[in-house]
Amino acid sequence: MSELRYVHLGFGEEAVEYREAWQEQRRVHAARFADELPDTCLLLEHQSVYTAGRRTADSERPLDGTPVVDVDRGGKITWHGPGQLVGYPILKLPRPVDVIAHVRRLEDALIRVAAEFGVETSRVEGRSGVWVLGDPVADRPATGGLTLDFDPRLQDDEFDPRMNGPEYAPSNAGQRREDRKLAAIGIRIAKGVTMHGFSLNVNPDNTWFDKIVPCGIRDAGVTSLAYELGRDVTIAEVLPSVERHLRDVLESTEPKPREIAREPEHATA
Repeated sequence: MSELRYVHLGFGEEAVEYREAWQEQRRVHAARFADELPDTCLLLEHQSVYTAGRRTADSERPLDGTPVVDVDRGGKITWHGPGQLVGYPILKLPRPVDVIAHVRRLEDALIRVAAEFGVETSRVEGRSGVWVLGDPVADRPATGGLTLDFDPRLQDDEFDPRMNGPEYAPSNAGQRREDRKLAAIGIRIAKGVTMHGFSLNVNPDNTWFDKIVPCGIRDAGVTSLAYELGRDVTIAEVLPSVERHLRDVLESTEPKPREIAREPEHATA
């Protein structure tokens, strides 16, 4: 992989409107495909916005009609906004492209970032992103006065946490000692070049996630570095760590083309 170039698009009062950043992604993507630019990672904060990947269901969107930007990445609906560090690595990968391996590399880098700040994180099977694991189910407090055996999120496919108060809110998953997502990942690969990327919750107002079903997951929630550490954490504090670990992971691994299984040739008489 070529040396990774970082571009800071805007933070704090200069947070970037989502469509503006999306247009810049497309410009850099085209330039990277044409080898006019090296591998590039755009880093920024967004102005508050909900974005929906291609698999988002209507039942996962805000109930109050809050606008949602539909995008061409994988994954489902999420929120971006102040206090969240967003990264868009635009990288040229060898063909045939291994999408899963690219996601795993981004997860590796963010797991290392969290560890540097003293937060232990992990992957969850079948759920992309970086997670703080909750207590074993038997050790968690009962939700809404019900035993976990009767938790409606697990028993009712139509249960809607958006309509059932703070005891089910994604932002309160830490209080319920449940699995909670620290960083989300949603990507697209076009012409062998990656787009979109990750969002790391540093110190956002996580109640923005309570208007939606984040990433379509009803039985877990969201968290931030600030919540897990019990202190204020700033984007400026985290940014150098993210850059260092992304570079270490992306430049030290050689993304090899996905192996294609081939049927053995049969001898002919």
